[in-house]
Amino acid sequence: MVSAVVNTIRNVVGIIGNIISLFLFLSPVPTFVEIVKKGTVEQYSAAPYLATLLNCMVWVLYGLPMVHPHSILVITINGTGTAIEVVYIILFVLYSDKKKRIKVMLVVLVEVIFVALVALLVLTLLHSTKQRSMAVGIICILFNIMMYASPLSVMKLVITTKSVEYMPFFLSLMSLANGVAWTTYAFLPFDQFIAIPNGLGTLLGVAQVILYACYYKSTKRQMAARQGKGQVDLSAVVVSESDSGDSKKIGTAVGGGG
Repeated sequence: MVSAVVNTIRNVVGIIGNIISLFLFLSPVPTFVEIVKKGTVEQYSAAPYLATLLNCMVWVLYGLPMVHPHSILVITINGTGTAIEVVYIILFVLYSDKKKRIKVMLVVLVEVIFVALVALLVLTLLHSTKQRSMAVGIICILFNIMMYASPLSVMKLVITTKSVEYMPFFLSLMSLANGVAWTTYAFLPFDQFIAIPNGLGTLLGVAQVILYACYYKSTKRQMAARQGKGQVDLSAVVVSESDSGDSKKIGTAVGGGG
């Protein structure tokens, strides 16, 4: 009876995590609408989308029944994330110059080969789900930790400039909610490979919200001072760029860890 209740709660929390993660995966849509309208990627980087693609593919591998049974909700959101990132990358390739196009396609090829190689080795050399979960789970954690470089750099920028213009509140709040949902999911029952990266994501989300509260008033004063001097408010431009780069990585670093 108890296990049935726990399983039900786990599924509900997992579904909530899927919904929140989906919103985070879709956060760069405005950026790509702008790219399509302009017909060029300009100075936008493909790195966040390539990193998120690799992260999602590895988590899909982790969620497979022969690797980590009873993880269908991990597969659904990361499978969806993989499909979304593929669309982003296709659009990026279509609207970039030849040099960028070749570079992006080579990186995607390397990522696919890497995941395929990991899958082959894990499924042929390791013969229990416990061993396979351990091997793939460690890889998942490593990739998630690497992706945390983005929110840390944005947080450093906020402290340095005493301004939260470059850290959109909605994305920070959604990242926190995503981390809480997947950390909760990881304790029903305990799964260290989901708990560790999303636990770290939760802490980063809390830190971002605290920073926002600390520097919100100073940000308003800086913006008012600029406008008073007749300077152009660049926050919209910076946030747009951040959404395609750093802010996107904030979201998917956490979201992909589900």
